Amino acid sequence: MKVLEQLRMEEAVKYKGGLYHLTQIKFAFNSNHIEGSRLTEEQTRYLYETKTILADGEAVRADDIVEAQNHFALFRYMLKTADKPLSEDMIKTYHRILKAATTDAQQDWFAVGEYKRLENIVGGIETTPPERVAGEMQRLLASYLAKQKIVFSDLIDFHYRFECIHPFQDGNGRVGRMILFKEALKNNIMPFIIEDAKKAFYYRGLQMYREEPGYLMDTCLDAQDQYCAWYEKLKFPNR
Repeated sequence: MKVLEQLRMEEAVKYKGGLYHLTQIKFAFNSNHIEGSRLTEEQTRYLYETKTILADGEAVRADDIVEAQNHFALFRYMLKTADKPLSEDMIKTYHRILKAATTDAQQDWFAVGEYKRLENIVGGIETTPPERVAGEMQRLLASYLAKQKIVFSDLIDFHYRFECIHPFQDGNGRVGRMILFKEALKNNIMPFIIEDAKKAFYYRGLQMYREEPGYLMDTCLDAQDQYCAWYEKLKFPNR
């Protein structure tokens, strides 16, 4: 729980340049960039620190800015509730925070904070039909929460199954990766951030999980090693 305690403490005192500061920027940049955001890491950092954006003469999509800010807010919400049991309501709240005030949120067919209404296919793979999503999510959560002790492999398996259901119209990857971070903190497991540079390995891991779960496991373990290095460098003394 030392990582969770430090992140909460740094947020509470608005500590700059520490683990919380770094995590907010790295997480928002990488998770959004994996999904197509064009903001650079430097622009993400500047937005986080100054609430303004450096465009360098290039057009910046409004949704990229909104979703970066929403990701900052989502991380704050996750941190406050990290030690609470995972639930459907919590997961839907994650989606509501992430997609608030986006172009998607203005569409009648796009259910912000609710399960999808239309079919979606991801990477050429069919996902759970809308009418079955609620039942599949309830079964997934019941199976996961019934475990007496959550270990690293349980987090990865949950993530894979969540992404296969793909319960929301959009934003599933970012919500899923936020759940991974939250559940790692809750279960005293070193959290991790999948970097955009490792996106191809991450996608391969998801696509081949049934045949060879080691690909996704290795990608996440590599990301965990990176976050552990950040923590060791930035951790408070005697913690």
